[in-house]
Amino acid sequence: MIRVLVVDDQFLIRRAVSELLGDADDIEVVGTATDGRDAVELSRRLHPDVVIMDIRMPELDGIAATTEICADPDLSEVRVLILTTFDEDEYLVAALRAGASGFVGKGAEPDEIARAVRAVHLGDALLSPVATRNLVDRFLASGAGPAAGSIPEVSQLTEREREVLLLVARGRSNQEIAEDLYISPHTAKTHVNRIMSKLHAHDRAQLVIVAYESRLLTPGS
Repeated sequence: MIRVLVVDDQFLIRRAVSELLGDADDIEVVGTATDGRDAVELSRRLHPDVVIMDIRMPELDGIAATTEICADPDLSEVRVLILTTFDEDEYLVAALRAGASGFVGKGAEPDEIARAVRAVHLGDALLSPVATRNLVDRFLASGAGPAAGSIPEVSQLTEREREVLLLVARGRSNQEIAEDLYISPHTAKTHVNRIMSKLHAHDRAQLVIVAYESRLLTPGS
């Protein structure tokens, strides 16, 4: 059973999402929160598998709450799924930077939300790397983003790992990475897992963000 915490400052959204997920046989809503501070406290108390997080909330917004949850070693298994209206690229990129595993629209169909919960619970990025890259393209092309070299962890990667990171950021699957580098799929997967560990990334979506922020990959390249 996948245990879910639903976080939104609007009562109708909390109730609707909770009821939709309640219809799934493999998902249980274990709690709801009205703001980011409650979300962090309930996450520490309930240890949900997935937190469905709104971005704009009083007290502590969803990005700050996501940062606290993903930085807490006791909550390392908790995945954050951002619930959004997709109207602000900057917020979505910030959420991925903070550690979110992806995002889903508030207007999504009921089965889409359930699939999103299952995906992030399995450790998959909700968005494909290509979709995430398109989002980052639009954000960084606007002139936003950190200065070059602001992600020092990338310097810890071996030359091969940097090659693999670039391929992940370009949307390659493990099978495609194996074919590009003439290695086995198992070896490709091992490289990806090691890179995630070194960069403290939850999933491939965050590797795309790191590749851009470190300037290993630039918009349009």
